[in-house]
Amino acid sequence: MAERSTAAVDVADNSGDEPLTAQADQSTADGVANNRERETDSDEAQGSPTSEDSGKASPPELHSGHKLARRYRLEECVTRLDGFSSWRAVDEKLRRAVGVHILPADHSRARSVLAAARSSALLGDPRFVQVLDAVEDNDIVYVVHEWLPDATELTALLASGPLEVYDAYQMVSQVAGAMAAAHREGLAHLRLSPTAVLRTSTGQWRIRGLAVNAALRGISSDTPQRTDTEAIGALLYATLTQRWPYESDAHGLAGLPKDIGLIPPDQVRAGVHRGLSELAMRALANDGATASRHESPCTTPEELVKAIGEMPRIRPPEPTYTAPPQYQRTAYQQGAYGRPAPHPGATQPVPTPPPPLQSRTGKALKWSVSALLIAALGLGSWQLADAIMERGGKADDQNQTQTTDGDNDKNDEQPKPVKPISIQGSQEYVAEGSAQAPGDVAKTYDGDPSTYWRTNRYNDGPTLAPYKPGVGIVYDLGSAKELSTASIGLRYAGDHTTVHLYATDSLSPSTGIDGMKEIATATTSGTSLTAKAAKPLKTQYVLLWITAVPSAPSDGYSGAGYKQAVTDVTFKG
Repeated sequence: MAERSTAAVDVADNSGDEPLTAQADQSTADGVANNRERETDSDEAQGSPTSEDSGKASPPELHSGHKLARRYRLEECVTRLDGFSSWRAVDEKLRRAVGVHILPADHSRARSVLAAARSSALLGDPRFVQVLDAVEDNDIVYVVHEWLPDATELTALLASGPLEVYDAYQMVSQVAGAMAAAHREGLAHLRLSPTAVLRTSTGQWRIRGLAVNAALRGISSDTPQRTDTEAIGALLYATLTQRWPYESDAHGLAGLPKDIGLIPPDQVRAGVHRGLSELAMRALANDGATASRHESPCTTPEELVKAIGEMPRIRPPEPTYTAPPQYQRTAYQQGAYGRPAPHPGATQPVPTPPPPLQSRTGKALKWSVSALLIAALGLGSWQLADAIMERGGKADDQNQTQTTDGDNDKNDEQPKPVKPISIQGSQEYVAEGSAQAPGDVAKTYDGDPSTYWRTNRYNDGPTLAPYKPGVGIVYDLGSAKELSTASIGLRYAGDHTTVHLYATDSLSPSTGIDGMKEIATATTSGTSLTAKAAKPLKTQYVLLWITAVPSAPSDGYSGAGYKQAVTDVTFKG
């Protein structure tokens, strides 16, 4: 079935406008207090075409306190753009806050807005901010919608940093599911952006401006499903990285660095969930580079919902434990039962307890206890001296035996000697992108410090990300051995080299870095480095993983830049 745009219902008969399309931009205020829209659009951030020219009709003269249909009292104008205005208003009949879009009846897009609002109201999906009324009254057309004072825009949430993994998963799941339902009814949003997505106080995600926001601006598209899917991918990218997935800044977010292109979120920021990172890349249009593992791209919200369902479910974080309040004794336990309550604000003095055992009986008891203690100490001293003298008499007969036992005890307490572990094989580990120098890995344990395995040269550093998460070599120790220390010789000094050691399952690990167990980590500014494990770990395969390299001058194989070379590797157990 061919896709049709959001405002297709009743538009052709009324105004002849073409179908609507999406442009990622700031939407009108549909339910968040104190969120004012700027007077200019920023659709260039996603590379979308600009909207049609606004109608020539001028908006009617409206002001705070003006009433529509003797019911909706206008309170505050939150947007005035392209011949229309958006207001926060009060429904005096139901005594609730609402939002209102108003434009002249002879505006070139008035018919389109009415048709879009009516078709959106028929959907009735609670995941969208609901259209409550769409009216043509003499010389104006107005659309009334819900106002959600307890909801927060995604733009405001991202101002403090990326969302947690579970929150990002919930956002993309709920938004994709809502848009899939809308497209099944022939409706599209076409202006999904961080300002169009809201999170309520209960943690639910709501979408505002379905059909209406695009109709207000006269936006059109030949592929509305693809446009909305790409917009959802951009929202997920922003929640994971706090960056807009294009070179231009938009919606209060910085764009990606120029000349790098669209790189996966887990290369922009450390610790990003791999599954969500790949999902964002599958939803975004990026010249065929859809995902790092060659999954097919998602071109409709329905396909995106299916891809989310195939992912392992992300569980909510464990609730934080709050210590119970300190136990308060009752007035009876504190000995205050029956006493008059203290005056409010007055500090209750704590009574000083009487000195213990001050009576005649108490003094006699103290002297008796003291005498018993003195007698016990004297008897214990005499028995101890007698035992020492008796043991000293036997010491001459057993002198040789006692000396030998003492030596054995000392030998037992000595730590086991650290022994070098021979390396039986090796292979370069490539997590992403291309290899460094796979043919030179054996030179790192050939006993010749003049030979080495090298990394490529990078323009920025010392941290390798976002170019690569790291580079390294997997070593085969022949069999499972306890590993405690690794000594590593480096070719270049400088600020700075960071090395991690991981235990893995083979020369070609079946898991990524997140699935490996870290043995040790170390950082140096010189040409030698020792990584020591807090506790020896038994493993056959060890990954030497470099995540930061120093700035080094030009040499025989590459120019000046951030790079490193490993000359010698020695493992000890």
